[in-house]
Amino acid sequence: MRNVFVLNGPNLRRLGTREPDVYGSQTFDDLAALCRETGRRLDLHVEVRQTDDEAEMVRWVHEAADGRVPIVLNPAAFTHYSYALRDALAQRTAPLIEVHISNPAAREEFRHTSVVAGVANGTIAGFGLYSYVLALQAVAELLAEESAR
Repeated sequence: MRNVFVLNGPNLRRLGTREPDVYGSQTFDDLAALCRETGRRLDLHVEVRQTDDEAEMVRWVHEAADGRVPIVLNPAAFTHYSYALRDALAQRTAPLIEVHISNPAAREEFRHTSVVAGVANGTIAGFGLYSYVLALQAVAELLAEESAR
């Protein structure tokens, strides 16, 4: 069973109370349970983490790179400005899927640019918490392709 990190940036622990019209009414605990259950179905061990601290996020990305651990990443506000995170992600050694609950392209203009998208395998956005399910499915497929080579 492969390990996968599901890393979440600022304010995501406030799911359920933060702008429910944008992010829905499900909580961070609901998200974590959904990711772990999806992982079990895909034969992945999913570790869900959240931080409001950019330095901690960078450390987690380094940990993933050192351990060849795939990442599903919702960088939240870090998406739009964290070059430190982008540079850490460029060192990745396993699949990386950027994920967003809402569709940043359909929101405020400052949300339209992702500084991390260019170093990810792909981005999944706008499907609510189901975006994470799709991202974990993508990781499983990428890992299967990798092992078939």
